[in-house]
Amino acid sequence: MRVVIAGAGSVGRSIARELLGHGHHVALLDRQPSAMRVATVTNAEWHLADACEPSSLIRAGIEACDVIVAATGDDKANLVISLLAKTEFAVPRVVARVNNPKNEWLFDEAWGVDVLVSTPRIMTALVEEAVSVGDLVRIFTFHQSGAAMFEMKLPETSPVVGQTVAEVIWPADTVLAAIIRGDRPIPPSPDDTLEAGDEILLITSAQAPEELDELQQLLSPGPGPTSPTG
Repeated sequence: MRVVIAGAGSVGRSIARELLGHGHHVALLDRQPSAMRVATVTNAEWHLADACEPSSLIRAGIEACDVIVAATGDDKANLVISLLAKTEFAVPRVVARVNNPKNEWLFDEAWGVDVLVSTPRIMTALVEEAVSVGDLVRIFTFHQSGAAMFEMKLPETSPVVGQTVAEVIWPADTVLAAIIRGDRPIPPSPDDTLEAGDEILLITSAQAPEELDELQQLLSPGPGPTSPTG
């Protein structure tokens, strides 16, 4: 897979190293000479160029790439890069970094974004996941489809504890994706029994507060879903 990463800061370089380690071809772009730390990611293709310029993206091989990652520290630049990638070059998958959670609403398909990654949101979710039992915590949003991933640690008082996966009447458009029991992820089967302390991952297209409240009440009647925004 060929990946173009716009932004060669610590985030962009870390992504590049991971992708290269998995055998992918990676091109890194940054307009700042100080970011050209070629020795830190020697196997990447480096370009000193402004990724907001179509000519720069062409030199980096965007016309043949499978994924572009807009990973700069500037949300405006990430939006421009995403829009160019999708509308001018029809890149199949556009992943964009959100630096300020207040700008998340902009990062949607209208700007060419398939997947947004908000570090503050993820960190907040992880903190809440560590301390909250019985709360529905939003982990990730797939903006192209509108679906979202939620996590919950089931309390002992959960109505579904002791039921099999097949016995639970899940709300419409909600799928149980995984059960994490201790340090072991379990692909759920209809005969698996839910236990107190299980961490469950759900994919749902529910968006309205009343729909999310229905899911919360099914799993753990309580205060309602948590949607971290940083």
